[in-house]
Amino acid sequence: MSKPINHKNKKNIKDLKLDILLEITKSINSNASTETLLGKFKEFMTNELMISKLLLYSYNNRWEIILNFGMDEEKTDKEINIETDLKPVKEITTLRNSTNEHFNNFEVIIPVFHKTEPLSYLLIGKSKKSANLKTSVSRHLPFIQTLTNIIIVAIENKKLARQRFIQEVTKKELALASQMQAMLFPDDLPNNEKLEISAIYKPLHEVGGDYYDFIRINEYEVFICMADVSGKGVSAALLMSNFQANLHALTGSKTSLIDTIKVLNKKVNLSAKGEKFITLFIAKYNQKTKLLSYINAGHNPPLLMSGDKVNILKTGCAGLGMFEEIGTILQGEVTVSPNSILLCYTDGITEIENEKEQEYGLSRLKKVLKINRQEKMEKLNSEIMKGIEQFKGLKPFVDDIALLSCRLN
Repeated sequence: MSKPINHKNKKNIKDLKLDILLEITKSINSNASTETLLGKFKEFMTNELMISKLLLYSYNNRWEIILNFGMDEEKTDKEINIETDLKPVKEITTLRNSTNEHFNNFEVIIPVFHKTEPLSYLLIGKSKKSANLKTSVSRHLPFIQTLTNIIIVAIENKKLARQRFIQEVTKKELALASQMQAMLFPDDLPNNEKLEISAIYKPLHEVGGDYYDFIRINEYEVFICMADVSGKGVSAALLMSNFQANLHALTGSKTSLIDTIKVLNKKVNLSAKGEKFITLFIAKYNQKTKLLSYINAGHNPPLLMSGDKVNILKTGCAGLGMFEEIGTILQGEVTVSPNSILLCYTDGITEIENEKEQEYGLSRLKKVLKINRQEKMEKLNSEIMKGIEQFKGLKPFVDDIALLSCRLN
């Protein structure tokens, strides 16, 4: 409850106006709550100006009544239409001769604008008889308008400060989430005469749902994988972090690729609850036997280039989390010739469009791979990204991008 304005009966209305301005200004400077500001405003309007009915509308994502006395709020809120009844009002308007029946209980409307945008509407009812004032409320309209402006601007500033605080907290949380997501990716990719791997990850926002990994099983065997969560942002990143933990637990065991896919499908269904799914390419490569065993679970098919020939690795099954039971799972096997390149990617690369709304597509990706097949994998990735940038022109990226290039010697 706000404290009564301290004044003596002998004070005239001019002094009372100065008092309320001082009270409100002090309250704003001390960061008083919206309720306190509105309480002081109400006290002045009822006790000093003898107003018996008042409605104050404010916009906060939607129009709402933030102060009401003397009126049936629910009934009035239904009767008065902001768009048709109040939006046409651009200045202080008396309602004595109004034909709008919704304004029968009111004497005046005072709008509050920021530039051309309305922030608030104050509707004032007829004042009580007062020996102190001996005049109608119309005499004090300029002051009421000024006071209303001060209070509404103060409330708006509070909203903006609260929004800035929320944005700052969100920004910090996203930065932390981005750091945590970076920890999901392998720190040290091999770069030697037997295995050379380079990767790029560019989330559309601070965090995303694309994921790649390299996991060494033993001296000769390694796992290589690329995955993509449907959707973007924090929810996709959270699902992917959970997926990464489950994947590492399984690849650390002697579970077959097919059984790994079955378990992962159950885990994704439990985590996503049917709202999202994950596409995955997972391969086990034996550096001694040169055998690449893989399953493509609904993912963009990686390219395997041996000599001048490019194979598309499609064999597999449906994406994870699309069905409770994943059904038939096929495992592909390829004996890799020396100096072959395995190129894994997400749809953010092949589905990027140019200004003519043409997709980059698989054929362009193949072409860049063939031209740069003798280059280091880091250089190959760089050339792919350069080609995408040139192709899209001024069109923005619309999806996360992940790229993993592996030279298998």
